[in-house]
Amino acid sequence: MSGPLYVPVLPAKPHALAAYQHLDPVVQAAVVPLWNLPPRPGLPPGALRAEVRRDAHAVSRKQRHHPAWIDAPFADAAQLNALAAVLAELGELGPLRPVTGPDRPASHQAASLAHARIAGNGLGIRVAVPGEWDGASALAVRDLLARVDPAVETDLLLDLGAVLADRAEAAKEALRALDALIPLIPWRTAAVLSGAFPDVTADKLQHGLYAEPRMDWQIWGELVGSDREYASWLRHGDYGIQSVRALAREASQGGGPPWGTLRYTTEESFVLAKVLTRGEGRDSVNRAAARQFTELPDFRGPAAGAGESWLRDCAYGRGPTGTGNAAVWLRVGNIQHISYVVRSLRA
Repeated sequence: MSGPLYVPVLPAKPHALAAYQHLDPVVQAAVVPLWNLPPRPGLPPGALRAEVRRDAHAVSRKQRHHPAWIDAPFADAAQLNALAAVLAELGELGPLRPVTGPDRPASHQAASLAHARIAGNGLGIRVAVPGEWDGASALAVRDLLARVDPAVETDLLLDLGAVLADRAEAAKEALRALDALIPLIPWRTAAVLSGAFPDVTADKLQHGLYAEPRMDWQIWGELVGSDREYASWLRHGDYGIQSVRALAREASQGGGPPWGTLRYTTEESFVLAKVLTRGEGRDSVNRAAARQFTELPDFRGPAAGAGESWLRDCAYGRGPTGTGNAAVWLRVGNIQHISYVVRSLRA
């Protein structure tokens, strides 16, 4: 097997696209994202096709000559079919790889397989394991693979979804799934994806910094530390610094609460702090929050990358005027997180 060092699952939204674009080139070279299009239910067919085309073009412009997968896992059948049609129409999207799975509509599977055969960039098979592994899923994947052109390089994207403290058996379930799926074909890439960033609520942020264990990272340690022969071939994937539920929400329509979140990743935890989107004293509150991160023993310093540099500048009033907004905080959070995960995997 071959493939990237790290597969972050990222929303095809401006803040995440900007984060990918502003990664250090050495970090970016180790990353192949799985871009998730936001769900767009209820749109007329023409409007839906236009929105999906816009999303796909936005990803393509940022990826340029670097490969990536593109998917719409939370979409309805109409959007899935629109995505498959758009990918088939737009040959200039080049390095974008279609994704399908055993749970997708037959029309979407057929269109994705056809596009993968014509484009020649490969195909992602996304297999969801939100809880206990169901052995019947292996049969469904086998049947799907039987329809893939033998010349198409195929990637396994094993998606555990949200992996929080209530899923202590997630690593065992992942190994059961991998035991069943790895022997089916010579996969080009086998990545295990999971998200451990919590849903952010106001009560978690009332008393200074809040830390949530990185359960996905713990599970990754169990997988690569197992006695499976394929363990050294696996690739790590996560959902970045947003919860799985956040990525499943519809495209933002604006508005929202008067507060937001700064995020920082350490070896064992996701650390969160409350910041203000508006109101009196906004800048002073936000700079104080950023200073709390810079004072952490685990803060890696501005030399670590653009994420840490922004936090330092925000904390001490350097650089451009202002202390950011929701899009900036998400962009900065993903930059520091992706950069740190790549370095951790290399270590």
